[in-house]
Amino acid sequence: MALRDVPLEFARPGDARALAAMSRDLIEVGLGWEYRPPRVARMIGDPDAVALVARDGAAVAGFAVMAFGDERAHLALLAVRPAHRRRGIARSLVAWLVESAAVAGAASVHLELRAGNHPARALYAAAGFTETVRVPGYYRGHETAVRMVRVLRAPGREVPVWRPPLSDRH
Repeated sequence: MALRDVPLEFARPGDARALAAMSRDLIEVGLGWEYRPPRVARMIGDPDAVALVARDGAAVAGFAVMAFGDERAHLALLAVRPAHRRRGIARSLVAWLVESAAVAGAASVHLELRAGNHPARALYAAAGFTETVRVPGYYRGHETAVRMVRVLRAPGREVPVWRPPLSDRH
């Protein structure tokens, strides 16, 4: 299956159970289950967040959730089912969300991941993210997190507004 066969679209409220199960089984393994269906449903419905899914038919092959603030966006969750990995799905989800953050005027995109998750670190590094700090005990007091950031523009600076050339103005 090629990437073009796995379209990206906004998550629907009915996806909350599947996304929560993927979070439990693919992200939160060994840490307890924080992103249960009601919490994921709130994230899907949050007007200041985007929940994006990659579908293989009716099934969710991968997903990502990002919250947007005035200056910062935070990539909270990203997972791809093992059977769908190495097909560019995660790369497409990240690229779509980073572009959305840039269009929305965010200065940066932030995320945390387990220090031992080397494939994810490589994915984010390839997408232009830089490691900023390691936080021992970040995950339930047991596991170290790596914080990464992708700078999109200088913080505090006004976002340029496109204006038509003078010759096009009436």
